Amino acid sequence: QVQLVESGGGLVQPGGSLRLSCYASGSTFSIYAMGWYRQAPGKQRELVASILSSGSTNYAYSVKGRFTISRDNAKNMVYLQMNSLNSEDTAVYYCAAGLGSFGIWGQGTQVTVSS
Repeated sequence: QVQLVESGGGLVQPGGSLRLSCYASGSTFSIYAMGWYRQAPGKQRELVASILSSGSTNYAYSVKGRFTISRDNAKNMVYLQMNSLNSEDTAVYYCAAGLGSFGIWGQGTQVTVSS
């Protein structure tokens, strides 16, 4: 089973960009579907983007065209490139992994969009 560690969060101004990274330990990373979720204060956790082992991607409507999920199976890494950030993107972002459904979670990384 993989374990996940996120990095790359921080404070960014509206309109700015950030790239989140997630390292997955374990030798079977390539077979897992990977996802990025986020949870804002007082709101439910929501799926932002996902990428299957095949490389097929899916995005929440609110981030489509602004965020890009990618994976590097050779490095056991998954990334979330976030552009044109706005205050509604402020949340704790979680990396997730699963086979069929997401059941493995990282500890989360805070993203704050503020001037």
